[in-house]
Amino acid sequence: MTASSATVLDDSAAFDDGAARILDQSYRPYEGTRHRLAGAMRAVVGSSFRFTLGFGRSARHKVLPWLAVVIGVVPAIVFVGIATVLDVDLISDQILPDYHEYYGFIRVALFFYCGIVVPEILVADRRNGMLPLYLSTPLRLWSYLASKAAAVAATLAVLTVGPLLFLLVAYTVEGSGPGGVGDWLIVLLRILVAGAAIAATVTAASLAISSLTDRRAFAVIGVILLLLGSNLITSALVEVADLDPRLYAFNLGEIGAALKDRIFGVEPPLPTQSSEGSPGWRMNELSTMFVVAANVAWVLVGGAVVWWRYRRTVES
Repeated sequence: MTASSATVLDDSAAFDDGAARILDQSYRPYEGTRHRLAGAMRAVVGSSFRFTLGFGRSARHKVLPWLAVVIGVVPAIVFVGIATVLDVDLISDQILPDYHEYYGFIRVALFFYCGIVVPEILVADRRNGMLPLYLSTPLRLWSYLASKAAAVAATLAVLTVGPLLFLLVAYTVEGSGPGGVGDWLIVLLRILVAGAAIAATVTAASLAISSLTDRRAFAVIGVILLLLGSNLITSALVEVADLDPRLYAFNLGEIGAALKDRIFGVEPPLPTQSSEGSPGWRMNELSTMFVVAANVAWVLVGGAVVWWRYRRTVES
C-alpha cells in the first residue's frame, strides 16, 4: 500500500484574528520496503503465531497456551534428562515410550489447546473489525485464510512434533536410537509427517467450527464438543452397538491416531477378548487407504466450511 505523510503544522504558528496560518505543507512518498503477497502472508503468519502463544499480550493470554505446551513437552524433556543423567536402561525397564505411544501424553494438551486457544485466531479478527483491513492489503480471502491456517498448524506442530524430537534425542543418547544415519533420518521424517498430519486435521476442524460464530465462547464450546463428542458417539456406535467400524472416520481423535500409527509402521493389534471394549479396539479393521482418505476428508471438509463461511461474510 502507498502511504503519505499528512499535512505538517508548525506548533509555533502565529494566530491572526483567531485564524491559524499553515507555515509548511509537504507530502512525502512511502520510502520503506514494499512487500507483495508473499510478504503480506508471512506477516500474517508471524503475527498470528505470536498472537496464539500470547506474545505481546497480557499475562492472562499467555497462561493457557503455554500451559498446553508445558503439558506436552515437559515429559519428553524429562526423558532426555533421565537418559543423560541416570545409568538406567530406559528400554529394558520400559521407561522410555515408543514414538507412536508418546502421542498419548500430548493428546490432552492438543485438545485443550485447540479448544481454548485456536478459536481466538479467527474470531478476534471478525469481532474487532480487522478482517476488512486485512483484505484491503495485497491479501485476498484465500491467502488470508491460508495464512491463518498455517499459523495454527505451526503452533500445533510445537505440540505434535516438538516433544517427539526430544524423544528422538533421548533414544539417541541412550544408544537405542535408529541404527545409522539413514534409519535416523527415516524416523525423523516419520515424526515430521505424523505431526503434520495430526496438526492438519485438527487445524481444519477447529477453524471450521470457529468460522461459524463471532462469539469466542461459542467457538470454544463448539470445538470442545467436536473433539470430545465425535469420540464418545462413534465409540459407542462401533464398540457398543457393534456397527460398521468405518464410522471411526467421524472420530477426529481416533482417526488421526490411526494415521499416526500407520505412518510409524504400527498396525493395531487384532481384537482379543482382553482388548474388547478398549478405545479403538476395532480400528484394525480399517485399511490404511481408508484411514488416509478419512484424514484428508477432514481437512477438505473443514477447509470448505471455512471458505463458505468467509465468502458469505465478505459478500454480505
